[in-house]
Amino acid sequence: MPATRRRPTKAELRNDVIVAAVLGLVSAVVGVLSSVAQYMIVRGDVPAWAFVLTSLAMAAPLAVRRIWPWLPAVLSSGLYIVFGELGIVELTISQVIMFLAVYSVGAWDPNRRRAFWVRVVVVVVMAIWLGWAFFTMLTTEPATTAVIAQMLILTVINVAYFGGAWIFGDRAYTRALEQEELEDAHAEIVAQRDQLAEQAVSLERVRIARELHDVVAHHVSAMGVQAGAARRTLRTDADRAERALRHVEQSARDAIAELRTMVVALRSDGDGDGPMPTLADVDGLLATAQDAGQIVDYRVVGEPSAVSPMAELTLVRVLQESLTNARKHAGPTAHVDARLRYRGDVVEVEVSDDGHGAPKRALGTGMGLTGMRERVAAVGGTLEAGARPTGGWLVRATLPTRIVAAATAEADASTPTAGSHAAASIAASIAADRADEERALLDAGAASPTDEGERERPVAPDATAAATEADDAAGVDPTPHPAATRSSE
Repeated sequence: MPATRRRPTKAELRNDVIVAAVLGLVSAVVGVLSSVAQYMIVRGDVPAWAFVLTSLAMAAPLAVRRIWPWLPAVLSSGLYIVFGELGIVELTISQVIMFLAVYSVGAWDPNRRRAFWVRVVVVVVMAIWLGWAFFTMLTTEPATTAVIAQMLILTVINVAYFGGAWIFGDRAYTRALEQEELEDAHAEIVAQRDQLAEQAVSLERVRIARELHDVVAHHVSAMGVQAGAARRTLRTDADRAERALRHVEQSARDAIAELRTMVVALRSDGDGDGPMPTLADVDGLLATAQDAGQIVDYRVVGEPSAVSPMAELTLVRVLQESLTNARKHAGPTAHVDARLRYRGDVVEVEVSDDGHGAPKRALGTGMGLTGMRERVAAVGGTLEAGARPTGGWLVRATLPTRIVAAATAEADASTPTAGSHAAASIAASIAADRADEERALLDAGAASPTDEGERERPVAPDATAAATEADDAAGVDPTPHPAATRSSE
């Protein structure tokens, strides 16, 4: 908790001047009316203008009650005693002025020792003056029941006024410190949230860099094998050598396109060689989700076709993140529909939930959507995410099945230095992989790899996708994925 409260703002200081002026004017008006009506005044021969001066004089110190809180308490109390002895004090609004002056010492004085002793002095002096007034009253009038009752009433009123001002002032100071502590904590949380968001993006890019190693290494390895096959069959079988060289050319184009795409997405160095998930790992994702209690209905729609490794990776990551978000925000018992659609040159993954699994949707940082959007944009796709009209949430990513180099060149040109260090690190890894591949090929002395199995392998659809293709050809609606038809009991 802060040791002292913050300094008053200009608006608060301006309000203090306004409050002091209003209380002074109201007290002056009441004093004039009391003089005319001869009501609640000490002396009846005092001119009305005297109450105007005394009222304004008592209220004036309140204009600086937040800058020098002790000053209004001392001045207002002293002036009240002096004017009271002279019989020219207004007895109603002046009590409010006294209360606010003593309250301000406890609420705004940063020196708590001074605030304590100032109030002690004011209370003691006022008590002595009140006791002297009681003594004078008893010496001039008999101690009747009415006089004693009047003395008790004045005592209770003064105790209530000064005690309330003391307690409420201290409480206001404590609450101000607690409020400032909460504001500081909130600011720290916001700063940490932003820092965590930046770290999440950086970690995501590092993971993309690791996966990039496998994507490009796949093409380079295929190029090495096909180049070796072309070299061995160039003199004996020109047709096979030409086919092999075409595969080398296509693999080189694909590798360059995917490398440019990933370099645009990266902003920092990354290394590593972790395994890259593919669409064949969807069964594992669904099994994990179902083990966590999710109800997932997964279907493959359309005729499966070859998908570039980067597009395939992006599809898996979008599906994984969407299932995680559904479990976290919609609740573990929400019904989730997942669709993988093949539509010619594009492939689409869609994940939606009914939003009925949790009583209230949790608040998130939005980094999951940010990561998905960056991934999808890096391969030339689009991402849609938002609430469904009927309730729940929907995420839909549409990607081209192959990454076109020309499409990524423009994005690469817009950020010419983005990820240059990452590209250098990745190029070193690719060169090492290529050297190992060629060394193994030369050492093995194997026969010419001219079979069709040595060509670049397209993404093979799983058994469920093949069954779905057969159903589509027969005019049957897509069937649920076998791994997604069960739910956790």
